[in-house]
Amino acid sequence: MAARWAGEAAVLRSAARAELDLPYGSGVRNRFDLFRPAGAAAGLVVFVHGGYWHKFDKSAWSHLAAGPLAQGWAVAMPSYTLAPEGRVAQMTGEMAQAITAAAEEVAGPVRLIGHSAGGHLVSRMACENAPLRADVAARLERVVSLSGLHDLRPLLGSKMNDILRLSEAEAAAESAALLAPRMDLDTLFWVGAAERPEFLRQTRMIAEIWGEGGARVRDHYDPGHNHFTVVAELARPDSDLVRALIG
Repeated sequence: MAARWAGEAAVLRSAARAELDLPYGSGVRNRFDLFRPAGAAAGLVVFVHGGYWHKFDKSAWSHLAAGPLAQGWAVAMPSYTLAPEGRVAQMTGEMAQAITAAAEEVAGPVRLIGHSAGGHLVSRMACENAPLRADVAARLERVVSLSGLHDLRPLLGSKMNDILRLSEAEAAAESAALLAPRMDLDTLFWVGAAERPEFLRQTRMIAEIWGEGGARVRDHYDPGHNHFTVVAELARPDSDLVRALIG
């Protein structure tokens, strides 16, 4: 799948109206690709890739822009500093910078979608204390977290933390499920119904916690999809996921 996706991503980067490697910060990986639709953009979608905070970059996922592009939306795809060089809190700050830089390039509403670790990062943007600039936060309409992780504390005792280097304080501070959500956003927690149990549990958990607090949230369990097929639906203009994101 990885090899096929890399080829599809390369094809879209060469064929679309693409502006590649635009800077949003001073770090080596502080770059984003911007794909524009054929006409005037209806707004901006920002896709944040996953990889457990320590793998991949923006170039592996370019083909996923195809769905929103076909519906008239511009799509920005940022890279960010990965662990162990970068800490999770740093990645949260970088995503706010990337979203702000992309929003300066495209007028209109902003919608976010992230997968896995990217699902965590976009959920952080839906929190009251997200480090987004006020004018950009005001344009943010909808956040879709795909197979996201929203309570990072279970990672503290895992081998993964040898890479992430999370402290108890940072794990709590970066866990969206423990933070106050913005009440003015549509936030959708979307996961494949065939996903691993922990991703299902975390999806249900944050939807219940935020929903009971009065936030505008939904959770959706996509039949037949797993951790990777669920995000592949973003490339299909007529998919339920694309409709949920921009409809």
